Amino acid sequence: MSGYVGDFSVPQGLHDMLQEFVVQCLIEKPEDLAAFAVEHFTKLRNSGKHGNVGEGIQATRPVAEANDNNIGAQKSTAIVNGAEDMADTTSDEEMVPPVRMPVRGRRRAVAAETYDPSKEDHDVKKVVHPKTEEQRSRLKHAMQNILLFKACEAEQIQDILDAMLERKVQKGDEVITQGDDGDNFYVIELGTYDVLINIAAGERKKVHTFVDSGSFGELALMYNCPRNATIIAQSEGILWALDQAVFRRIVVGAAARKRRSYESLLEGVPMLSELTDYERANLADALESTSFENHECIIQQGDSADCMYFVEDGYIRIVLGKGAESKEISVLKKGDYFGEMALVMNQPRSASVYAKGKAKCAKLDVGAFERLLGPCMEIMKRNIENYDSTRKAFGLE
Repeated sequence: MSGYVGDFSVPQGLHDMLQEFVVQCLIEKPEDLAAFAVEHFTKLRNSGKHGNVGEGIQATRPVAEANDNNIGAQKSTAIVNGAEDMADTTSDEEMVPPVRMPVRGRRRAVAAETYDPSKEDHDVKKVVHPKTEEQRSRLKHAMQNILLFKACEAEQIQDILDAMLERKVQKGDEVITQGDDGDNFYVIELGTYDVLINIAAGERKKVHTFVDSGSFGELALMYNCPRNATIIAQSEGILWALDQAVFRRIVVGAAARKRRSYESLLEGVPMLSELTDYERANLADALESTSFENHECIIQQGDSADCMYFVEDGYIRIVLGKGAESKEISVLKKGDYFGEMALVMNQPRSASVYAKGKAKCAKLDVGAFERLLGPCMEIMKRNIENYDSTRKAFGLE
């Protein structure tokens, strides 16, 4: 059977691309999956953020069970604008779903929680497996590069830490078996693990090896389908397991809650009144939440403009000038925004921005701004005269 299987290079970024698509399917529940896929991947292509992630691996068949590391009253503070490119969190290894292999024997049933991400889960009892502070610290370190947790807030990360159960393995232990139903998602803390796929009756081929980091098992939980790879420990090791119900509620729910929160925030922004509900939803998906400490500088006067911000929570100070000559010219609150005019006018930042107490902002990078806010561009341009008057009032011109 050696001639049956040939090695090939898995395209970079394929696993993360499919993983994101699955999460969006679970959130949207499209009736026409093909049309939804066309729309999703067209939007991804137009975003210009595809295809530059991680390192490809050599695989006999595509494998998705293994994923290694893997925006006073409403003010347009046009004279101030944001900073820093939004960095994509990418995985170090990409693998993608294989062709479904026949499963021999009767599959065991899994009593999985039916989860609707559009519903709140305040009444759901949290799962807590007690841990020492040392264990929590180790687990948090192991989780820090897991792409799936990117949309989770700090509180949700704590819920995940609480819900994970330590599993110690010995050399030769078969952690998951191809064809079985998915029951847990695993984060690797320690150990070496081979990923194998069935290529013929009684014959397996190794397609990847994890060493002391990574995660696996997520797609079987997302799809609610059988495992598509076998993972065997090649040394003593430590894994952290998260069961399917908690995984779907927290990880998939986090993405749905993030969208609802951002859509609500954006509905209160007059500048965005020209957007359709669909366009607003796309804008919500493009935002990235960023937290700031008291007095932390968000943007610096004179910097080049590469993003804008929407205030999610807390207060933001707008400061003109530097040192002893600096003066506060405005304080923004939830629902206000800043940074857009430097993007429209292609000018450097005209003032500095600082957090007043703890604050949280949703950041929209310049690529998404140009792609998604086209319908609002004329509104922003019509307001340039008002912005210029504001600049003159503060001695900027």
